[in-house]
Amino acid sequence: GAACAAAGVDAGRPLLVFAPGAEFGAAKRWPAAHFAALARRALLADPRCQVALLGSPKDHEVCAEVAAAAGGPAAVHNLAGRTSLAEAIALIAKADAVVANDSGLLHIASALNRPVVALYGPTDPDHAPPFSDRAAAISLRLDCAPCRQRECPLDHQDCMRRIDPAMVWQRLCALLA
Repeated sequence: GAACAAAGVDAGRPLLVFAPGAEFGAAKRWPAAHFAALARRALLADPRCQVALLGSPKDHEVCAEVAAAAGGPAAVHNLAGRTSLAEAIALIAKADAVVANDSGLLHIASALNRPVVALYGPTDPDHAPPFSDRAAAISLRLDCAPCRQRECPLDHQDCMRRIDPAMVWQRLCALLA
């Protein structure tokens, strides 16, 4: 409750947590525009829904991009760098579902057994999959993946860019059903 209040999140409304950052490097990030499209879909499907964007201070910029591209509705909260780890954990624990790149926050959500959609590009989904009871690991398993590089060596980042927001939305809805 306190973490929600501090973050401006209404504890009585559905909450999705998105973690658009990735400490390891840009190659692991699903594009901000895709996270934004997913947020718009979720808010259209349920106007009561709220989206909390979590991450470190380094993720603030990419989260600001997501919030702006989502149309900047009040229901999208950029909390990157604005929560302590304990507050982030409390928000994740309250979340109806978490959508994350292969990152620390993904594994926290998994440890808390939240419904998780995990997005894998340059890393191997079989290496560190989410182990929540309700989890979807999405990987296009392109020929060039997993390259395990911080930046895409082929300069296209197709392994993440080509994961369609509609596909993620479908998996998210299945987890929430």
